[in-house]
Amino acid sequence: MFSKEYKSAILFSIALHIIILVLLVGGSWFSETEKKPQHKMVEAVVIDPKAIAQQAKGIREKREAAQKAEQQKIEKLRQQAQRVEQNRKKEEQRLRAEKEQQVEAAKAARDAERQKQIEQEKQKVAAQKAKVAKEQAAKAEAQRQAKAKAAAEATALAEAKAAKVAAEQKAKADAEAKKQAKAKADAKAKADAQAKAEQKAKLAREKKAQDEALNDVFSGLEAEKAQVSVARQRYISSELDRYGAIYTQMIQAKLLTEDSFKGKSCKINIRLVQAGKGAIISKVSPIDGDARLCSAAKRAVAQVGTFPLPTEQDVIDQLKNINLTVQPE
Repeated sequence: MFSKEYKSAILFSIALHIIILVLLVGGSWFSETEKKPQHKMVEAVVIDPKAIAQQAKGIREKREAAQKAEQQKIEKLRQQAQRVEQNRKKEEQRLRAEKEQQVEAAKAARDAERQKQIEQEKQKVAAQKAKVAKEQAAKAEAQRQAKAKAAAEATALAEAKAAKVAAEQKAKADAEAKKQAKAKADAKAKADAQAKAEQKAKLAREKKAQDEALNDVFSGLEAEKAQVSVARQRYISSELDRYGAIYTQMIQAKLLTEDSFKGKSCKINIRLVQAGKGAIISKVSPIDGDARLCSAAKRAVAQVGTFPLPTEQDVIDQLKNINLTVQPE
């Protein structure tokens, strides 16, 4: 876009040339008109070519000075924009690094807390198991002592009877002892079977509890993974919008606008090829909008040359094919 000073210099130059032309043509015409009817000698207006050349030279010098001042101003603005962009990128990288550190710290804290909960659950299950085993051992010992006491009492009774009628009761005592031994064996076998069944049921309950705890842990990890994925997609979308705005500003800065472009827009597709830390144009295709504005936009894209790229490869892959809308202000 031309500055006010440059436009003023051009308008002044055009006006001056028009005035000179009018003076030349008008003077000649009036001179000829006065000659014919009056037949008198009329002094012709003589235009000094050196004066005209001097004026033209002054106009050119002013125009060149205005152009030079405009170029210097544009270069100064470009350097300022470059410094602002560099500072913004540094600050953005610093904030992104801090955010990533915070995310990593939070994740580490969650992992530590989850591991602590798992260890506590394991300790709780082991303590419960030990408690049940201890209770079962105490119960078995009490049963054994009760049975031993009953056996001792039965033996004492048998010995008393045997002392009274040793001969007669010997066979009976032997039979009773066998019967008691069988009953004891049966009771022991029954107690052992019951203990095994209780132990089996206990192990099944413990396994079920462990499986449920592990399922809760895994479901929590899946949910966290999904949240991280959604957050990443949102970040990529925001980066695409941000770099799209940067590209649009760079293109519009190179766009030579006309008054006829006001209120019009052009949507274009840009395909980029990565070249080092930046990207160069591979193809520019108009999609929709004013045809003349689209042609100007294509020329402006070619003048940009190199477009900046982010550091994340997944964002770069999506920026390689991007649609932009050019709308002169």
